[in-house]
Formats: sequence, C-alpha cells, structure tokens
Amino acid sequence: MSPAEARALIAHPSLNAGGPQTWADLGSGDGTFTAALASQLPDGSVVHAMDIDARAVSDVDAPRPGVAIITHVGDFTEFPWPFTDLDGMLMANSLHYVEDQRAFLRNAVSQLRRKRLLLVEYDTTSANAWVPYPVSYAAATALAADVGLRRITPLKRRRSVYRRSEIYAVLLE
Repeated sequence: MSPAEARALIAHPSLNAGGPQTWADLGSGDGTFTAALASQLPDGSVVHAMDIDARAVSDVDAPRPGVAIITHVGDFTEFPWPFTDLDGMLMANSLHYVEDQRAFLRNAVSQLRRKRLLLVEYDTTSANAWVPYPVSYAAATALAADVGLRRITPLKRRRSVYRRSEIYAVLLE
C-alpha cells in the first residue's frame, strides 16, 4: 500500500484536533502507517513505532518536520512497553498476529491515557499463514466493546491486493 493510500484509509479530523499527541504504532513494520498517522497529527506530536523486525523499523522515516517518530525494536505483546502516556495506539495489520486478542487489548487499553485505538485489518474470518488470527469488522467491534471502547467510527475500506477480502479502518474509543 502506498503512503497516500494509507493516509486516505485512516484519515479522521480528530487526529489533528487539539494540541500535541503521543501515539504508538504497534507492529509498525517499515512505517507506512506510522508515517500516515504522523502526517495527520498536530505539530509537537510523537509516534512510537514498535516492531520485532529491526530491519523494518530502521526504514521508518518521519513524514514531515514537527512530528517526531521514535522507533523501538521489540514484541508489542510484551508489557511494559518502553513508552507511556499515550493518547492512542495504531494497529495496522498487526492485531491478527495476536492469539488472545481480548486479553492483549484489555492490557493495552489500560496503558492509554486517552482510550483510542485506530485499527486497520482484513475483514475476514478465514485464517492463513499471513493472517493467523483474523479480526473481521464484526469481531473488532465486539472486542472493542469488551474492553470498554464503545464509540465506533468506521473510516475507509479498500480492496486488498493480496486477498479477496477488504481492508477496513476503524477508530475505536
């Protein structure tokens, strides 16, 4: 997915509302969605990009001056994280690698000062080697409610180039 496509998928006016924000991109990979998020945050904001793949994290670049991206190599499912005081977390195609999603999200949401999860996933229930624990849109909204995120704002959808299912983005608060 191109950076422009990632930006369009997750765009929402609340991302640029108010003063500086601190976010974490969990399972950031090469930073496509990290940069997409950072490009929409107010100046003075910080995005912590965390991935287990050191080579991928080394490719993460800041999209513009005014927003800092700090990279971390590590497993985002292990607590405590090397950052705190988060206004939100982005999980773009990473929650489907977590087997016990409910327990993980319950713990992760407890780390947030503002309860906001920006989620990008495949809308499927079919597991495969690349999506071992799928998170359909219906499953995501049910999980969100279970962990206290009851405000659901659907964002965009697009066809996946790899699969027949769509990719969706949703903001859960």
